[in-house]
Amino acid sequence: MDNVVVTGASRGIGLAVAARLAREGFCVTAVARKPSAALERAAADLQGAGALHFEPLDLSDIEAIPAFVRDLRAHRGPIYGLVNNAGVSTEGLLATMANTDIEALLRLNALSPMVLTKYVVRGMMAEGRGRIVNMASIVASTGFNGLSAYAATKAALVGFTKSLAREVGRVGITVNAIAPGFINTELTSGMADADRARIAGRSALRRLAEAKDVAAMAAFLMGEGGRNVTGAVMTIDAGNTA
Repeated sequence: MDNVVVTGASRGIGLAVAARLAREGFCVTAVARKPSAALERAAADLQGAGALHFEPLDLSDIEAIPAFVRDLRAHRGPIYGLVNNAGVSTEGLLATMANTDIEALLRLNALSPMVLTKYVVRGMMAEGRGRIVNMASIVASTGFNGLSAYAATKAALVGFTKSLAREVGRVGITVNAIAPGFINTELTSGMADADRARIAGRSALRRLAEAKDVAAMAAFLMGEGGRNVTGAVMTIDAGNTA
């Protein structure tokens, strides 16, 4: 059973991806600062498929990442897949945003996944195979008012994805990004119906994409169907950017 690591997997998109990959037969390590009741339920509900385990890690603690990867390999074996999903979405105009908030965005959304990938990909290169998926966003290419710093971190992941795909493709490793648009999750369920309808109305399909749609794309990229897809950015936004 191949091992896959999914970060930010206690809720939302990360949890949907982790659960879907476990159902596909992978042994999934769900990484977050602390577990959630939803994650525990997802792990308990698995029957006759893969496995879903939780491992705590504060991904903003860059210095802790090398030991975390080393210990994970020692306990679970080689890592086949990595989904860099953890991140924060701090809103605010750049002119008034605190420098500490900008630094936190860069650390968790860009620096952390790059460093984690560095230590995970070493083992993949030794194995001669592997799959890496980075969670970007449509704002990396479209822009959005009040999200300039956040968009910069996601644009960094896109550039990272394309260049790393060139670096490691020769040894059988694929590197891709998924760019979700506005996703219907529990985090957005509190929005007013009129606001949700307005956002859905801008998309070609006149609806909102869901976390399960992102999870399905991650499963495709991890599976046999994605073996010749690398350096790509897969947009999941119900046609918002069509």
